[in-house]
Amino acid sequence: MIPDAIVPMRVQSLHRYPVKSMLGETLNDMFVDERGAEGDRRLALIDAVTGRVASAKQARLWRLLLQCSASGNTGRVRIGLPDGTSVAADEPGVDQLLSGLLARPVRLVDQRPRGAAVERPDPEQVLEFGVDAEVDARILEIAQATPGDAFTDVAPLHAITTATVEHVGAEAVRYRPNLVIATPPGYPAYAENEWMARALTVGEARLRVLGPTPRCVVPTLEHGPLPRAPHSLRTPAAENRVETPGFGVLPCAGVYLEVLVGGIIHTEDPVALD
Repeated sequence: MIPDAIVPMRVQSLHRYPVKSMLGETLNDMFVDERGAEGDRRLALIDAVTGRVASAKQARLWRLLLQCSASGNTGRVRIGLPDGTSVAADEPGVDQLLSGLLARPVRLVDQRPRGAAVERPDPEQVLEFGVDAEVDARILEIAQATPGDAFTDVAPLHAITTATVEHVGAEAVRYRPNLVIATPPGYPAYAENEWMARALTVGEARLRVLGPTPRCVVPTLEHGPLPRAPHSLRTPAAENRVETPGFGVLPCAGVYLEVLVGGIIHTEDPVALD
């Protein structure tokens, strides 16, 4: 096998998700800095009942978010609704509209509250007992490795390789990456596990791998027109359980990244792994 340092890799696609847990948009270029991708997860819904951030990880309450989409940068975000209409994120009445859609009172915010947290049910229990079942769940404070107000789960950026998603047989967007990295034929699935603490040079940016990404139930859910896909979790659960800092041994696919040097990344940019 060719050593990682000289494996020909490139950026296949770039993605951002302006509203947490809604579908996002594919970009031709993306500016990144220590806060992550510009405009990525800068808005989120807060559950008025619990005060927690609404996340499709808790599919019982929030899976309908994946039938909505969001596009645009901070201050110019539009939300696409399941009926095909759209609304500006700053339009008066948007909280009432989204509360009605989700059948639960929410408010759309652009600043991360101190101690912002999500509910993370055990994803394999959700697969076993169904998305409406009450299962074991952890309350996790989010974005502890991300400066600023972004509502990322853990780290500023997330990447996954085509080798991994093609092996699993799932669409890359189910894993909600910022970067999909194209790898050459024969490159092993889950090789991202071995990138821990290494640096990636991508376009103008330099990134450092923080660790493997533990997977929740979100990839298995309906994403807009995409049907449910239980194998998108079951396959990593059977093949790639990895020790993850703070989480234990969990099914993983892809890696979390921090930004060492900011800059613009374009599709087709080469990816160099130091």
